[in-house]
Amino acid sequence: MIRLFVNVDHVATIREARKTTEPDPLAAALLAEAAGAHGITVHLREDRRHIQDHDVRRIISGINTPLNLEMAAVEEMVRLALEIRPYQVSLVPERRQEITTEGGLDVCSQEAHLKAICLRVREKGIRYSLFIDPDPRQVDAAVRVEAESMEINTGLYSEQKEPAAIARELDRIRCAARAGAERGLRVFAGHGLTCDNVVAIAAIPEIEELNIGHHVISRSVFVGLDRSVREMMESIDKGVRKRPAGISKN
Repeated sequence: MIRLFVNVDHVATIREARKTTEPDPLAAALLAEAAGAHGITVHLREDRRHIQDHDVRRIISGINTPLNLEMAAVEEMVRLALEIRPYQVSLVPERRQEITTEGGLDVCSQEAHLKAICLRVREKGIRYSLFIDPDPRQVDAAVRVEAESMEINTGLYSEQKEPAAIARELDRIRCAARAGAERGLRVFAGHGLTCDNVVAIAAIPEIEELNIGHHVISRSVFVGLDRSVREMMESIDKGVRKRPAGISKN
């Protein structure tokens, strides 16, 4: 089974709509763990639109699985990560006016900056990952800045409707995953994945971890979080069973 990290950001989104205390992202994280999630992801954005600083602190001290902290490559976030020491930091691009993350990090244009952050977080024993588009130039740059892993942005793939377009994006993801693994990177994926479209992604042998939030939380409104997480894990397992025999990263 590929590791599934459940992103609980949108539990906080509902709470922040009323600026109250519920629903609690930590409670959601614990339910996701109980349903079998291998870890929890939160994105502490600079504008604090959903997850807040106190959420990160409560979640990291309250969960039993690893915390993956998504954040922008800015000093404020680096200092927080060095203080609380999550299992992993995943650097992502941010624009204040975007509804959600719109693309991968442009590693090529800021290699010196990202390598400096890498050295600081890895000195504290924190794993270091970069969220990038399935672009060979970005894969090469991720290697140069000494990232331990890369998370392939599956957003464009998830938006496609026509079979030819889906196949094209899948091929880009497969090529990026293969290139990253061959260069020594651990390969993850995420963004826009659902129980339907995750199967083809999970079938890619180099991918060992998925970060999924919006679909899991949306589905939980109707069926509960426990069932939503379990359904996602079942879909992931369908993809794993499609992998070539004898090839696995897990």
